[in-house]
Amino acid sequence: MAVTCAVAGIVVGVITLTGLGLKLSGIIVDLAGGHLLLTLVYSGVALWILGLALPITATYIIAAAIIAPALIKLGVHELAAHMFIFYYAILSEVSPPVGLSPLAASALTGGNAFRTMMMAWKYTLPAFVVPFMFTVHPDGMGLLLHAPLPVVLKTVLTALLGLTALAAGVNGWLLREATWAERAVLVAAGLLLIYPSLALDAVAGGAVLLVGVFQWLTRTPAAGVGGLERRG
Repeated sequence: MAVTCAVAGIVVGVITLTGLGLKLSGIIVDLAGGHLLLTLVYSGVALWILGLALPITATYIIAAAIIAPALIKLGVHELAAHMFIFYYAILSEVSPPVGLSPLAASALTGGNAFRTMMMAWKYTLPAFVVPFMFTVHPDGMGLLLHAPLPVVLKTVLTALLGLTALAAGVNGWLLREATWAERAVLVAAGLLLIYPSLALDAVAGGAVLLVGVFQWLTRTPAAGVGGLERRG
């Protein structure tokens, strides 16, 4: 770890002294046309590429010098910008094609390495949305407990609902096995809940409620057990 930090420190020093960090952050912003959401997407891709070859600490240190200035320039709070980077640096551990954590797990269990990695990635897909929740809008700072209490409560509740909807949509199970139409509605609702807006929250929350009620009314004990057995 000491060697990793030392090498990362040298890289950051070169980036800072040459002004390359500001140039690279400017390139990211220019590529996104100054659009925050696109900048976040490009930043996530850049972090994924860095995470392919570097451990979490080195990924964060280098990205903090390159990506954080781009996000802060577009109005993202400094804490949120660095948490975005740190979060994606951690998620690189489960991201294909070289997710180290699932590969280590497959080595211990004797399972297929590629299938284990893809399954881990599938189950963690909703987590890739979390950094967007506290960067696309100032109210998202409530997730980092850096906002008034009412904003914190509202943001946390809508984030939980959104992640539940995304997890159910991606994995195909809420109260029973979901149809493709139900999964599409759940994923769309989960994505809408990323942006703190009363109107969007009401629409998305209503959609999740409708799917939940419909599944409750149409579920059967036999179908539930069969679905769980198939997934087990």
